[in-house]
Amino acid sequence: MSPAVKYTLGRLGLFVGSFVVLLPVPLNILVKAMVAFVASAALSFLLLRKWRDEMAEQLGSIAAKRTAEKDRLRSALAGDEEAAAVGDRVAAADGAHDRLADDRAADGLAAGGRDAGDWVTSERVVGEQATLEGVASEEAAIKRASETRS
Repeated sequence: MSPAVKYTLGRLGLFVGSFVVLLPVPLNILVKAMVAFVASAALSFLLLRKWRDEMAEQLGSIAAKRTAEKDRLRSALAGDEEAAAVGDRVAAADGAHDRLADDRAADGLAAGGRDAGDWVTSERVVGEQATLEGVASEEAAIKRASETRS
C-alpha cells in the first residue's frame, strides 16, 4: 500500500477514534468534531511519524523525478540533442510500433501468410491512404466553406 494512503487512512482513523471517544460528552456536534480534529492532529504527530516520513520520502522522490524531467525538457528545447534523444517518447512509440509490425509480420510468416516485407508495406500503405483521404476530405470541407461565404 502506498505510504500516502497509509498515512491518510491513519489520520482518518485517529479522527474517527477521537470523535467516537467524545460522543458521550455533552457538547455540540461541531465542537466535538473540532476537538477530535485537533486531537487527531496531535496524535498523528506522535503516533504516525514513521508513515509520515515514508510519505515524505515518496513525495520527495516524485518531485525529484519531475524536476529532472523538467530540466531535461528545458535542455532539449535549448538545443541539446542528447537530452532530446534520452526522453524522446515519440521515437520510443515509433520503435514500439515498428516492433509490433515486425511481430505481426513474423506471425504471418509462421502461419503461412504473406512474407514480412509485404505485411509491413501493406500496413504502411493503408496508413498513408487513410492520411491522404483525411487530407482530401479536409480540403473539400475548406473549399465548400469558402464557396458558401462567396
